[in-house]
Amino acid sequence: MKATVKWVGEVGFAGESETGHTVMMDGAPEHGGRDRGPRPMELVLLGTGGCTAFDVVHILRKARADIRDCTVALDAERAATDPKVFTRIHLHFTVTGKGLNPAQVERAIALSAEKYCSASIMLGKTAEITHDFEIIDI
Repeated sequence: MKATVKWVGEVGFAGESETGHTVMMDGAPEHGGRDRGPRPMELVLLGTGGCTAFDVVHILRKARADIRDCTVALDAERAATDPKVFTRIHLHFTVTGKGLNPAQVERAIALSAEKYCSASIMLGKTAEITHDFEIIDI
């Protein structure tokens, strides 16, 4: 995997992925930024949410569950001193569907956390990662 990050002034950067997608990153105004995009560590957290949500949806679809929506709310804490790594991350999944089996949803989340989600497994080296879920039946 390859990517390019280019400085675009002040403390703003444009990141381009190997697949050609671009994202703006910027610093907080108190650090010279203009607030034109998420902070890099926010993108790490967002990427983790995207990685695990992808897994959960994929696993449930593969199991032929009638899943209609999946949202992951992430709540994280970082170390007070440099390097300000994530020390705690909680993921709350809201899975919507028809007749979803709670055991199946729990298993999909566990498989993501323990086997498939590279981002959360990597962050688990420095952070305590917990999760819970709720099912909305439609």
